[in-house]
Amino acid sequence: MNGNVKAAGGDEWFDVVNERDEVVGRATRREVHATGLWHRAVHILVFDAGGRVFLQKRSMLKDLSPGLWDSSCSGHLDAGEGYDAAAVRELGEEIGVHLPAGTVPTRWFRIDACEPTGWEFVWIYHLRYDGPITIDPAEIQYGEWVAPAEVSARVNTRAVEFCPSFKLLWPMAAQRLALK
Repeated sequence: MNGNVKAAGGDEWFDVVNERDEVVGRATRREVHATGLWHRAVHILVFDAGGRVFLQKRSMLKDLSPGLWDSSCSGHLDAGEGYDAAAVRELGEEIGVHLPAGTVPTRWFRIDACEPTGWEFVWIYHLRYDGPITIDPAEIQYGEWVAPAEVSARVNTRAVEFCPSFKLLWPMAAQRLALK
């Protein structure tokens, strides 16, 4: 049961998880967000050959964090869907990146559910990609390639322009980039 599973009224179904990220039930997107139930999401950071990361400015149509800067692409796991499958699906849906069959971006690090993530357990993925980006205007208002040092500077000086989850994950990603 995955791939934008819809409830009556068009709402999506998510797996609800416990403190160990184990599925304990299912609920609609609306219920999960309204009541703070723990659920799952992915963020994919896409880097080009020059080391720049693609950032998206979320569409004003989004129900959460409209108009704020965020990861290259991100999204919830549908009910019954795994993290890797969601990462591949989100790449295609949001930025038009279609990986060869059986290819998955690299799992980079994980963040436990907390308030800045919106009570999501999140896997952050890393992908090196130099092809075209085709944004979905329902998801993304604008996107740009940015050097990691510039991303850090923007997050530090213009924090209100970034999604809470991105402000949490970016310093962790920047630290890992510095160690490479």
